[in-house]
Amino acid sequence: MRSVFFRGCAAVAVASTVLIGGIANAEPKHGIAMYGEPALPPDFVSLPYVNADAPFGGKVSAGEVGSFDSLNPHIQKGRVPWQLRFLAYESLMGRSLDEPFTLYGVLAESIDVSDAGDSVEFVIREEARFSDGSPVTVEDVIWSYETLGTKGHGRYRGSWAKVASAEKTGERSVKFTFNVEDRELALIMGMRPILKKAQWDGKDFEESGLDDIPITSAPYMIDDFEAGRFVSLKRNPDYWGQDIPFRRGTNVIDEVRMEFFADSTAMFEAFKAGALTSHRETNAAKWEQQFGFPRVTNGDVKKAEIPHKRPSGITGFAMNTRKDIFKDWRVREAMIQAFNFEFINEKLNGGNQPRITSYFSNSVLGMDHDPAQGKVLELLEAHKATLLPGTIEGYSLPVSNGSERNRAGIVKAQDLLAEAGWEIKDGVMTSAEGKPLNFSILVQSGSSEVLSILNIYTQALERIGVFAKVDTIDGAQYRERIDGFDFDMTYTTRGLSLSPGNEQLAYWGTEAAKTNGSRNIAGINMPAIDAMVQQMLTVESREDYLAAVKALDRILMAGRYVVPLWYSPVSRLAHAKELKRPDYTPAYGDWPGYLPDVWWVEQ
Repeated sequence: MRSVFFRGCAAVAVASTVLIGGIANAEPKHGIAMYGEPALPPDFVSLPYVNADAPFGGKVSAGEVGSFDSLNPHIQKGRVPWQLRFLAYESLMGRSLDEPFTLYGVLAESIDVSDAGDSVEFVIREEARFSDGSPVTVEDVIWSYETLGTKGHGRYRGSWAKVASAEKTGERSVKFTFNVEDRELALIMGMRPILKKAQWDGKDFEESGLDDIPITSAPYMIDDFEAGRFVSLKRNPDYWGQDIPFRRGTNVIDEVRMEFFADSTAMFEAFKAGALTSHRETNAAKWEQQFGFPRVTNGDVKKAEIPHKRPSGITGFAMNTRKDIFKDWRVREAMIQAFNFEFINEKLNGGNQPRITSYFSNSVLGMDHDPAQGKVLELLEAHKATLLPGTIEGYSLPVSNGSERNRAGIVKAQDLLAEAGWEIKDGVMTSAEGKPLNFSILVQSGSSEVLSILNIYTQALERIGVFAKVDTIDGAQYRERIDGFDFDMTYTTRGLSLSPGNEQLAYWGTEAAKTNGSRNIAGINMPAIDAMVQQMLTVESREDYLAAVKALDRILMAGRYVVPLWYSPVSRLAHAKELKRPDYTPAYGDWPGYLPDVWWVEQ
């Protein structure tokens, strides 16, 4: 489990997952909301969760497990410090962490969506500059969108395919016209990173590595780095946007440093010794038991538990349904039944972590576990013939008695496997064709907590004659095998936002299932999922939107694609006493940008 400035997984997806519904902008606006108007007026001074008078200066440093061989976070190739995607690039619009469905102008001073929602126009601020002092132009914007959409990471390509044209409509204005009905697109167009076109003249964008230090449009720029060891970003003293309302009081820390470690133990020891100033802890038991070291007891390090209302997303062991052994939902359910969550949670977390029972647990988007009703039922009924048992009737994860034996779960797993045509022969679960139900679990090196979980899980699987081999490999090999879907089961985590949209097709859509390098790790191939996402993108009321998300959630959970682990409704962050944050915590808690964006160093 990694310790980072802010949780990204993704990341991370938040930047491209806002919908626009029921809006007809007849004139340019300072911001845009999914329903009605943005909460903040055109003349707002700063975001409500920042300290507008935060002092400049100081340093924050945190650790990452792994390495890196590229500084371009926008392409498929290479391992990149993922924070660069958020810290080194500005977009036309910015997300308010206190309003899940609202964007405000950053590089753009205004946004204008057509009455029909089939186009959006932005006006770039006259003062917007890159870190080399050159102005951000319409040509830079159009080039960035086209390049990212055709040569960039897969997360950019789906939305670009829905753009019919991108045209310059004035000295500082650019208009995007869409070729499909998709109410999210106007917002997505506001959230793409803007790159400097001239920096890439004569260069292969898809092959960039460590030689191309980004010319940024953001408050931070890369000051120094050593391949695989650290990256240091310095605040640009000439950053153009420090006084615009969206940025006032943010990004005041002078240096943001990322240190890389071979494993989580070495990283934690570095933090204890004072080499790092912040550490995010995902293990509840470790938080309670191992944070009594001297720097905590003498007050040099403070412990913060920051509540949030973010969806849990999904974290657990994904089964690759492209492989024959996991094509049958009954086999996948057997893997879930054999996983003794209550015992493992007690063993590793002191029983303090709630289980992920929905892809949107901890939020209003999460499904109900009773039989589907109302609009959710209507949506699912149209696809009834293809849905798995439990989707409409209701689905819940098994709950054990907490004992190590988990007898009820083991018996249920055996029954399900028998129904699917498997039986134990000479102590080995065997198919009718005589093939054993053995598989490997792919894990990236340095994942000590994951290995502790698997040590217990694989022993439980042996009790039903299933022998799982844990295959631990380095980051580069792991990325290559994941991109090629060369695995049976693997540990995965996918963060989700309070405003899911187009990115859901990248995570679980049918097209992504057959596209190498996609984020559809489990190979989910369910047309009903595509249909639910399309509903989410076209409905005009919040009620209908929520119904579509809950229906999607039911399909995913009843699909039994992942053996779910746990989530935390709070973020646990230990930090140097000099690091301060505002008293008011926004709805997203410490979502990407919270640290370092709204923190400061008390000199």
